[in-house]
Amino acid sequence: MQVQERVKFKGVAFDLDGLMFNTEDLYFETAREVMAEFGGEFTREIMRSIMGRRGVESLETLRRMTGLGDSVDGFVAEVRTRFQSRLDDYCRPSHGLKELLDRLDSLGVPRGVATSSSRSHAERLLKRHELMNRFMFILSAEDVRQGKPDPEIYLTASRRLNAEPREIVVLEDSPAGISAAKAAGAYAVAAPHEHSPAEGLAAADLIVNTLADDRLILLFQK
Repeated sequence: MQVQERVKFKGVAFDLDGLMFNTEDLYFETAREVMAEFGGEFTREIMRSIMGRRGVESLETLRRMTGLGDSVDGFVAEVRTRFQSRLDDYCRPSHGLKELLDRLDSLGVPRGVATSSSRSHAERLLKRHELMNRFMFILSAEDVRQGKPDPEIYLTASRRLNAEPREIVVLEDSPAGISAAKAAGAYAVAAPHEHSPAEGLAAADLIVNTLADDRLILLFQK
């Protein structure tokens, strides 16, 4: 754990998919199902290569790694349709999320969402689980010119939190997201899971098993 000395953290930026909700599980299972119908295999390697990135930036990766060529657009469209149809019934908040938000509330720590997904997707999840009012703002794929691992979204988040980048904590689950946070100069916390193992997140300042980890709150009690 590499806690920055003499820095008082003033806010938190939360990633969304995989960090706050189990959407990555749903996407992977849906993509495997559709890819099988296209005659191929959607592997964990492919999944890890696109995690944390905007759709526009992951499309070429999918085209190259799946070998679908011009059929990749049809693949992506079908995955999106099935994913959206299953989202409300399947997805749940990550373990410790609501408790962490409560504890941040008690300390008066402001926070926002910084996701590579669309605004409509983010709002759908947050409204569904009654979490919209727990965040000051949502930054989405539509709000940046360059997606993660570019630092733009976390530089913007720091401004929205009225803090310097080094004064914010970023919670992430993907290598692209951790790279974006570090490039911005923020304190990067990684929460690994099945689709994003810890070894790919070694650049983080802190790695936690879940959002219930007490070390997260200790960052704001120094």
